[in-house]
Amino acid sequence: MKRSDFSRQELALRQLSRLRIAAYPRVGSATLKTAMAPLSSRILLSGASGLLGSALLPSLKSRGFQVIRLVRGQASADDQIAWDPLQPLSPETVSGFDAVIHLSGETVVGRWTDAKKVKIRESRVVSTRNLAQALAKTAEKPRCLITASAIGYYGDRADELLRESSSAGSDFLAEVCREWEEAAQPAADAGIRCAQIRTGVVLGRDGGALKKMLTPFRMGVGGNVGSGSQWMSWIHIQDWVGAVHHILKTDLLQGPVNMVATKPVTNAEFTKTLGSVLSRPTIFPVPAFAARLAFGQMADEVLLASQRVEPNKLITSGYPFQYPDLQKALSSILGK
Repeated sequence: MKRSDFSRQELALRQLSRLRIAAYPRVGSATLKTAMAPLSSRILLSGASGLLGSALLPSLKSRGFQVIRLVRGQASADDQIAWDPLQPLSPETVSGFDAVIHLSGETVVGRWTDAKKVKIRESRVVSTRNLAQALAKTAEKPRCLITASAIGYYGDRADELLRESSSAGSDFLAEVCREWEEAAQPAADAGIRCAQIRTGVVLGRDGGALKKMLTPFRMGVGGNVGSGSQWMSWIHIQDWVGAVHHILKTDLLQGPVNMVATKPVTNAEFTKTLGSVLSRPTIFPVPAFAARLAFGQMADEVLLASQRVEPNKLITSGYPFQYPDLQKALSSILGK
Protein backbone atom coordinates (compact mmCIF):
# COMPACT_ATOMS: atom_id res chain seq x y z
CA MET A 1 0.00 0.00 0.00
CA LYS A 2 1.35 3.48 -0.89
CA ARG A 3 1.89 5.95 1.94
CA SER A 4 -0.71 8.31 0.42
CA ASP A 5 -3.25 5.46 0.33
CA PHE A 6 -2.53 4.66 3.97
CA SER A 7 -3.01 8.32 4.96
CA ARG A 8 -6.36 8.52 3.17
CA GLN A 9 -7.53 5.31 4.82
CA GLU A 10 -6.39 6.53 8.25
CA LEU A 11 -8.30 9.81 7.75
CA ALA A 12 -11.43 7.91 6.71
CA LEU A 13 -11.18 5.68 9.79
CA ARG A 14 -10.85 8.72 12.05
CA GLN A 15 -13.93 10.30 10.46
CA LEU A 16 -15.87 7.06 10.87
CA SER A 17 -14.88 6.91 14.55
CA ARG A 18 -16.16 10.46 15.16
CA LEU A 19 -19.45 9.65 13.42
CA ARG A 20 -19.94 6.54 15.56
CA ILE A 21 -19.23 8.42 18.78
CA ALA A 22 -21.73 11.11 17.80
CA ALA A 23 -24.37 8.60 16.77
CA TYR A 24 -24.04 6.21 19.73
CA PRO A 25 -23.05 8.25 22.78
CA ARG A 26 -24.51 6.14 25.57
CA VAL A 27 -22.67 2.92 26.42
CA GLY A 28 -25.14 0.17 27.30
CA SER A 29 -28.08 1.94 25.67
CA ALA A 30 -30.53 0.22 23.34
CA THR A 31 -29.17 2.37 20.51
CA LEU A 32 -25.64 1.03 21.00
CA LYS A 33 -26.90 -2.55 21.19
CA THR A 34 -28.61 -2.06 17.84
CA ALA A 35 -25.37 -0.69 16.37
CA MET A 36 -23.51 -3.80 17.54
CA ALA A 37 -26.02 -6.29 16.15
CA PRO A 38 -24.63 -8.72 13.53
CA LEU A 39 -24.27 -7.33 10.05
CA SER A 40 -23.92 -10.90 8.77
CA SER A 41 -25.95 -14.01 9.40
CA ARG A 42 -23.70 -16.88 8.24
CA ILE A 43 -19.99 -17.16 9.05
CA LEU A 44 -17.52 -19.83 7.95
CA LEU A 45 -14.80 -20.44 10.55
CA SER A 46 -11.61 -22.49 10.46
CA GLY A 47 -9.45 -23.19 13.51
CA ALA A 48 -12.46 -23.27 15.85
CA SER A 49 -10.76 -25.70 18.26
CA GLY A 50 -7.68 -23.54 18.93
CA LEU A 51 -7.24 -20.94 21.68
CA LEU A 52 -8.57 -18.12 19.53
CA GLY A 53 -11.26 -20.05 17.70
CA SER A 54 -12.67 -21.59 20.86
CA ALA A 55 -13.06 -18.11 22.36
CA LEU A 56 -14.47 -16.57 19.18
CA LEU A 57 -17.02 -19.30 18.36
CA PRO A 58 -19.35 -18.85 21.37
CA SER A 59 -19.20 -15.06 21.05
CA LEU A 60 -20.33 -15.25 17.42
CA LYS A 61 -23.20 -17.58 18.31
CA SER A 62 -24.26 -15.38 21.24
CA ARG A 63 -24.62 -12.44 18.85
CA GLY A 64 -26.90 -14.37 16.52
CA PHE A 65 -24.50 -15.57 13.85
CA GLN A 66 -24.94 -19.00 12.33
CA VAL A 67 -21.40 -20.44 12.36
CA ILE A 68 -20.27 -23.29 10.11
CA ARG A 69 -16.88 -24.79 10.91
CA LEU A 70 -14.26 -25.99 8.46
CA VAL A 71 -12.84 -29.19 9.97
CA ARG A 72 -10.07 -31.52 8.93
CA GLY A 73 -11.16 -35.11 8.42
CA GLN A 74 -14.78 -36.15 8.20
CA ALA A 75 -17.60 -33.78 9.13
CA SER A 76 -19.56 -35.16 12.07
CA ALA A 77 -22.31 -32.54 12.46
CA ASP A 78 -24.55 -30.32 10.36
CA ASP A 79 -22.51 -27.25 11.29
CA GLN A 80 -19.28 -28.68 9.85
CA ILE A 81 -17.70 -28.80 6.40
CA ALA A 82 -14.82 -31.20 5.83
CA TRP A 83 -11.71 -29.93 4.10
CA ASP A 84 -8.05 -30.69 3.57
CA PRO A 85 -6.28 -27.33 4.00
CA LEU A 86 -3.50 -28.38 1.61
CA GLN A 87 -5.87 -29.30 -1.22
CA PRO A 88 -7.96 -27.04 -3.50
CA LEU A 89 -11.52 -26.37 -2.38
CA SER A 90 -14.65 -26.56 -4.46
CA PRO A 91 -16.15 -23.04 -4.71
CA GLU A 92 -19.63 -24.48 -4.15
CA THR A 93 -18.48 -25.74 -0.74
CA VAL A 94 -17.78 -22.23 0.56
CA SER A 95 -20.42 -20.24 -1.32
CA GLY A 96 -23.17 -18.25 0.38
CA PHE A 97 -21.41 -17.03 3.54
CA ASP A 98 -21.51 -13.42 4.65
CA ALA A 99 -18.05 -13.59 6.22
CA VAL A 100 -15.19 -16.09 6.44
CA ILE A 101 -12.66 -16.24 9.29
CA HIS A 102 -9.58 -18.41 8.74
CA LEU A 103 -7.53 -19.11 11.90
CA SER A 104 -6.10 -22.59 11.48
CA GLY A 105 -2.36 -23.31 11.26
CA GLU A 106 0.42 -25.46 12.69
CA THR A 107 1.64 -24.22 16.09
CA VAL A 108 5.00 -22.44 16.08
CA VAL A 109 5.81 -23.72 19.58
CA GLY A 110 8.62 -26.27 19.64
CA ARG A 111 11.97 -26.81 17.99
CA TRP A 112 11.90 -25.77 14.33
CA THR A 113 13.22 -28.76 12.44
CA ASP A 114 13.12 -28.61 8.65
CA ALA A 115 9.95 -30.71 8.68
CA LYS A 116 8.34 -28.46 11.31
CA LYS A 117 9.13 -25.35 9.27
CA VAL A 118 7.49 -26.87 6.21
CA LYS A 119 4.34 -27.57 8.25
CA ILE A 120 4.34 -24.04 9.69
CA ARG A 121 4.58 -22.48 6.23
CA GLU A 122 2.25 -24.78 4.29
CA SER A 123 -0.48 -24.90 6.94
CA ARG A 124 -0.73 -21.12 6.70
CA VAL A 125 0.21 -20.12 3.17
CA VAL A 126 -1.23 -23.03 1.18
CA SER A 127 -4.46 -23.25 3.18
CA THR A 128 -5.09 -19.50 2.89
CA ARG A 129 -4.40 -19.53 -0.84
CA ASN A 130 -6.73 -22.51 -1.40
CA LEU A 131 -9.51 -20.84 0.57
CA ALA A 132 -9.05 -17.44 -1.10
CA GLN A 133 -9.04 -18.94 -4.58
CA ALA A 134 -12.24 -20.88 -3.86
CA LEU A 135 -13.98 -17.79 -2.42
CA ALA A 136 -12.97 -15.75 -5.46
CA LYS A 137 -14.85 -18.20 -7.69
CA THR A 138 -18.02 -18.55 -5.60
CA ALA A 139 -21.38 -17.55 -6.99
CA GLU A 140 -22.23 -15.83 -3.68
CA LYS A 141 -19.10 -14.16 -2.35
CA PRO A 142 -18.63 -13.11 1.29
CA ARG A 143 -18.42 -9.44 2.12
CA CYS A 144 -15.39 -10.04 4.33
CA LEU A 145 -12.50 -12.49 4.67
CA ILE A 146 -10.47 -12.30 7.89
CA THR A 147 -7.26 -14.31 7.87
CA ALA A 148 -4.83 -14.85 10.72
CA SER A 149 -1.31 -13.46 10.71
CA ALA A 150 1.13 -12.50 13.46
CA ILE A 151 3.34 -9.65 14.63
CA GLY A 152 6.18 -11.97 13.68
CA TYR A 153 5.70 -10.19 10.33
CA TYR A 154 7.96 -7.40 11.63
CA GLY A 155 10.88 -9.54 12.76
CA ASP A 156 13.21 -8.45 15.59
CA ARG A 157 13.07 -4.63 15.61
CA ALA A 158 14.52 -3.53 19.01
CA ASP A 159 12.78 -0.31 20.20
CA GLU A 160 11.24 0.72 16.86
CA LEU A 161 7.53 1.56 17.10
CA LEU A 162 5.75 -0.65 14.58
CA ARG A 163 2.47 0.15 12.84
CA GLU A 164 0.62 -1.62 10.04
CA SER A 165 2.54 0.44 7.48
CA SER A 166 5.94 -0.71 8.83
CA SER A 167 8.09 -2.95 6.64
CA ALA A 168 8.39 -6.70 7.04
CA GLY A 169 11.32 -8.40 8.72
CA SER A 170 13.64 -10.86 7.00
CA ASP A 171 13.74 -13.92 9.25
CA PHE A 172 11.82 -17.18 8.75
CA LEU A 173 8.67 -16.20 10.65
CA ALA A 174 8.53 -12.79 8.97
CA GLU A 175 8.75 -14.44 5.54
CA VAL A 176 5.99 -16.88 6.47
CA CYS A 177 3.74 -14.03 7.65
CA ARG A 178 4.38 -12.02 4.48
CA GLU A 179 3.51 -15.00 2.25
CA TRP A 180 0.55 -15.83 4.51
CA GLU A 181 -0.94 -12.38 4.03
CA GLU A 182 -0.25 -12.33 0.30
CA ALA A 183 -2.06 -15.67 -0.06
CA ALA A 184 -5.40 -13.89 0.48
CA GLN A 185 -4.88 -11.74 -2.64
CA PRO A 186 -7.15 -13.82 -4.96
CA ALA A 187 -10.09 -12.97 -2.71
CA ALA A 188 -9.17 -9.28 -2.62
CA ASP A 189 -8.85 -9.25 -6.42
CA ALA A 190 -12.41 -10.63 -6.60
CA GLY A 191 -13.73 -7.66 -4.61
CA ILE A 192 -13.90 -9.28 -1.18
CA ARG A 193 -12.83 -7.05 1.73
CA CYS A 194 -9.82 -8.79 3.26
CA ALA A 195 -8.25 -8.17 6.67
CA GLN A 196 -5.08 -9.87 7.87
CA ILE A 197 -4.97 -9.80 11.67
CA ARG A 198 -1.41 -9.57 13.02
CA THR A 199 -1.85 -11.04 16.48
CA GLY A 200 0.57 -10.55 19.35
CA VAL A 201 0.88 -12.57 22.57
CA VAL A 202 -2.70 -13.51 23.49
CA LEU A 203 -3.42 -13.67 27.21
CA GLY A 204 -6.13 -16.15 28.20
CA ARG A 205 -6.68 -18.68 30.96
CA ASP A 206 -7.36 -21.67 28.69
CA GLY A 207 -4.13 -21.88 26.71
CA GLY A 208 -1.42 -20.00 24.89
CA ALA A 209 1.73 -18.44 26.31
CA LEU A 210 0.29 -17.45 29.69
CA LYS A 211 -0.83 -20.97 30.57
CA LYS A 212 2.72 -22.24 29.93
CA MET A 213 4.19 -19.52 32.14
CA LEU A 214 1.92 -20.04 35.14
CA THR A 215 3.46 -23.21 36.58
CA PRO A 216 7.02 -21.88 37.03
CA PHE A 217 5.77 -18.47 38.14
CA ARG A 218 3.41 -19.96 40.72
CA MET A 219 6.31 -22.05 42.01
CA GLY A 220 8.36 -18.88 42.42
CA VAL A 221 10.92 -19.78 39.78
CA GLY A 222 9.80 -17.39 37.05
CA GLY A 223 12.01 -14.70 35.61
CA ASN A 224 13.08 -12.68 32.60
CA VAL A 225 13.81 -14.42 29.31
CA GLY A 226 17.21 -13.32 28.06
CA SER A 227 18.01 -9.69 28.93
CA GLY A 228 14.33 -8.87 29.48
CA SER A 229 14.71 -5.73 27.36
CA GLN A 230 12.80 -7.14 24.37
CA TRP A 231 9.35 -5.67 23.79
CA MET A 232 6.27 -7.88 24.17
CA SER A 233 3.10 -6.79 22.41
CA TRP A 234 0.18 -8.54 24.07
CA ILE A 235 -3.63 -8.56 24.01
CA HIS A 236 -6.31 -9.87 26.38
CA ILE A 237 -8.31 -12.60 24.68
CA GLN A 238 -11.56 -10.69 25.26
CA ASP A 239 -10.12 -7.72 23.39
CA TRP A 240 -8.95 -10.01 20.60
CA VAL A 241 -12.49 -11.38 20.24
CA GLY A 242 -13.96 -7.89 20.47
CA ALA A 243 -11.58 -6.63 17.79
CA VAL A 244 -12.66 -9.41 15.40
CA HIS A 245 -16.29 -8.33 15.84
CA HIS A 246 -15.18 -4.73 15.27
CA ILE A 247 -13.49 -5.70 11.99
CA LEU A 248 -16.57 -7.63 10.85
CA LYS A 249 -18.78 -4.56 11.16
CA THR A 250 -16.29 -1.87 10.08
CA ASP A 251 -16.23 -1.82 6.29
CA LEU A 252 -13.24 0.54 6.08
CA LEU A 253 -10.97 -1.87 7.94
CA GLN A 254 -8.99 -3.94 5.48
CA GLY A 255 -5.44 -5.07 4.91
CA PRO A 256 -3.19 -5.72 7.91
CA VAL A 257 -4.61 -4.97 11.36
CA ASN A 258 -2.39 -5.14 14.45
CA MET A 259 -4.19 -7.16 17.14
CA VAL A 260 -2.34 -5.95 20.25
CA ALA A 261 -3.15 -3.80 23.28
CA THR A 262 -2.26 -0.12 23.30
CA LYS A 263 0.54 -0.48 25.88
CA PRO A 264 3.29 -2.95 24.93
CA VAL A 265 5.75 -3.82 27.71
CA THR A 266 9.25 -5.21 27.90
CA ASN A 267 9.74 -8.81 28.93
CA ALA A 268 11.13 -7.55 32.25
CA GLU A 269 7.99 -5.46 32.85
CA PHE A 270 5.77 -8.39 31.95
CA THR A 271 7.70 -10.66 34.30
CA LYS A 272 7.48 -8.18 37.19
CA THR A 273 3.75 -7.60 36.64
CA LEU A 274 2.90 -11.31 36.46
CA GLY A 275 4.91 -11.96 39.61
CA SER A 276 3.10 -9.11 41.36
CA VAL A 277 -0.34 -10.40 40.39
CA LEU A 278 0.59 -13.89 41.61
CA SER A 279 2.43 -12.55 44.69
CA ARG A 280 5.53 -14.55 43.76
CA PRO A 281 9.20 -13.60 43.35
CA THR A 282 10.65 -13.42 39.83
CA ILE A 283 14.36 -13.92 40.44
CA PHE A 284 15.15 -16.89 38.22
CA PRO A 285 15.87 -15.63 34.69
CA VAL A 286 16.16 -17.86 31.64
CA PRO A 287 19.44 -16.91 29.95
CA ALA A 288 19.36 -16.47 26.19
CA PHE A 289 21.73 -19.39 25.68
CA ALA A 290 19.39 -21.68 27.68
CA ALA A 291 16.38 -20.60 25.59
CA ARG A 292 18.35 -21.29 22.41
CA LEU A 293 19.48 -24.65 23.74
CA ALA A 294 15.88 -25.65 24.43
CA PHE A 295 14.14 -24.18 21.36
CA GLY A 296 16.79 -23.37 18.75
CA GLN A 297 15.69 -20.89 16.08
CA MET A 298 12.27 -20.43 17.67
CA ALA A 299 13.94 -18.85 20.72
CA ASP A 300 15.52 -16.07 18.63
CA GLU A 301 12.44 -15.35 16.53
CA VAL A 302 9.72 -15.68 19.19
CA LEU A 303 11.04 -15.62 22.77
CA LEU A 304 13.94 -13.18 22.35
CA ALA A 305 12.66 -11.04 19.46
CA SER A 306 11.62 -7.45 20.26
CA GLN A 307 8.39 -6.18 18.68
CA ARG A 308 6.97 -2.90 19.96
CA VAL A 309 3.69 -2.86 18.07
CA GLU A 310 0.91 -0.25 18.05
CA PRO A 311 -2.71 -1.14 17.07
CA ASN A 312 -3.02 1.98 14.93
CA LYS A 313 -5.98 0.87 12.79
CA LEU A 314 -7.99 -0.33 15.78
CA ILE A 315 -7.35 2.98 17.57
CA THR A 316 -8.22 5.20 14.61
CA SER A 317 -11.39 3.21 13.84
CA GLY A 318 -12.61 3.61 17.41
CA TYR A 319 -12.25 0.14 18.92
CA PRO A 320 -12.84 0.50 22.71
CA PHE A 321 -10.19 -1.64 24.40
CA GLN A 322 -11.46 -3.32 27.57
CA TYR A 323 -7.98 -4.17 28.90
CA PRO A 324 -5.32 -1.67 27.81
CA ASP A 325 -3.40 -2.14 31.09
CA LEU A 326 -1.37 -5.32 31.65
CA GLN A 327 -1.92 -5.61 35.40
CA LYS A 328 -5.70 -5.31 35.04
CA ALA A 329 -5.64 -7.79 32.16
CA LEU A 330 -3.69 -10.40 34.13
CA SER A 331 -5.79 -9.82 37.26
CA SER A 332 -9.01 -10.39 35.32
CA ILE A 333 -7.69 -13.64 33.82
CA LEU A 334 -6.25 -14.99 37.05
CA GLY A 335 -9.16 -13.93 39.24
CA LYS A 336 -7.08 -11.63 41.41
